[in-house]
Amino acid sequence: MRPEAQKEAGLDVAVLVSVGRHPVTGRARRADQDARGVELALSLAGARISLLHAGAFDEQSESALRGYLGMGFPALTLVEQPQGADVIPALADKLNAARPQLVIAGERAEQGEGSGMLPYLLAERLGWPLVGGLAAVEKVENGVATLLQALPRGQRRRLQVRLPAIVTVDAAAAAARQSAFGPAQRGEIEAESAAVEWDEAQVEWNVTPARKRPKRLKIIKATSARDRFKAAAAKAEGGSGQVLSDVSPEQGAEAIFKLLNEEGMLK
Repeated sequence: MRPEAQKEAGLDVAVLVSVGRHPVTGRARRADQDARGVELALSLAGARISLLHAGAFDEQSESALRGYLGMGFPALTLVEQPQGADVIPALADKLNAARPQLVIAGERAEQGEGSGMLPYLLAERLGWPLVGGLAAVEKVENGVATLLQALPRGQRRRLQVRLPAIVTVDAAAAAARQSAFGPAQRGEIEAESAAVEWDEAQVEWNVTPARKRPKRLKIIKATSARDRFKAAAAKAEGGSGQVLSDVSPEQGAEAIFKLLNEEGMLK
């Protein structure tokens, strides 16, 4: 066994998976970011990996969850929660009982709220550190994980975090392998009951389908084709943005309100 595998042999990893939504057809599928999280867990040699989902169990969710089983897993744990329930307490109880050293999740869901707050709320409830935007886990040694975090423009930052911890992945992580039909159908979805806490705030929301906002086009006044190409390919320069530092919460809120009003986002 390689030294790296020996270091990771005792690592217990839990991957939080959700029911995704195809951007074109709208059909249920495995979520892209969650599938990348599963692929990240599979890259840890010798790690003991468990898949965990909290939600309702029906025909659509079963089809999506079996997409994760098709990546080479014999079973997936389903913590049953009805539509409209707050899944944070149920997930926290399950993780407290299982005590994994590393929890991997996608940055945001592809349907439902999609706020990206679940990993943060879960980390706050468990009292664990959280690292977002992960590209890779380089090594785990002596209870400390060395992580590679993705930054804008292709940059990377190396971090170290003491376990247990929660990490989130996005498109910077390696793409997930194809789901095999046979293992997906043979895998077991092990349903477990849990206490239900209703999300009282969600009941008061008015949910409508999202609309694409139109993109602003640059007005290019160049006359020659060469100048028009240079203007189109030029890096965008900073506009009338304002950097606020060392201001009070009231001043910051006033600046945000003014910007939203100028952009026509307030009605």
